[in-house]
Amino acid sequence: MTTVIVDYNSGNIHSAEKSFQRMAAELGTAPVVVTSDPDVVRRADRIVLPGVGAFTDCREGLAGFDGLFEAIEERVITGAAPFLGICVGMQMMATLGREHGHETAGFDWIPGEVVEMTPSDPSLKVPHMGWNDLQNLAPHPLFAGIEAGDHAYFVHSYHLTPTDPAHVLATVDYGGPVTAAVGRDNMLGTQFHPEKSQKTGLRLIGNFLTWTP
Repeated sequence: MTTVIVDYNSGNIHSAEKSFQRMAAELGTAPVVVTSDPDVVRRADRIVLPGVGAFTDCREGLAGFDGLFEAIEERVITGAAPFLGICVGMQMMATLGREHGHETAGFDWIPGEVVEMTPSDPSLKVPHMGWNDLQNLAPHPLFAGIEAGDHAYFVHSYHLTPTDPAHVLATVDYGGPVTAAVGRDNMLGTQFHPEKSQKTGLRLIGNFLTWTP
């Protein structure tokens, strides 16, 4: 069994691969592989889906690999494998993405929409780029050893607004609350990049690699 990082030409694969492999080696967990092969995904112990750029581009990019999304959904929904979406990989878990006047269907795993950020303070620029402190952490194994106020690295202009507030596992403040992490059942997502979030990110990656839903 393996931890699979899905490569569909839309993610920060190199940094994610290095960070996940480092923590897998430290913790002695299953090996980490990067693949776009649906058959490998179907055999995965757990799945990581990165994503960088626009919602529509990532969704179309994933759909461009024959059978890849179907394999992910089969393994995650039917097989209950632990899943972690990162940045746009998290956003695609939503029902719908609304970007630049377009509406694009997501996975509908976390009911809700991805909408443009609108900070109440006009001096705050969009995209939200850089370090921000995590707040309102839910009591979830993903955050073991991580506390409110710990910093994570963000680069985004849109965020997921779940229909059910219980699916929000963490927020940050950027001229108002912004969703930082979501989850339900065996599915988790972070708007921030754990692979770029130094100590906090590595701890979160380790927590995911050892998490049993």
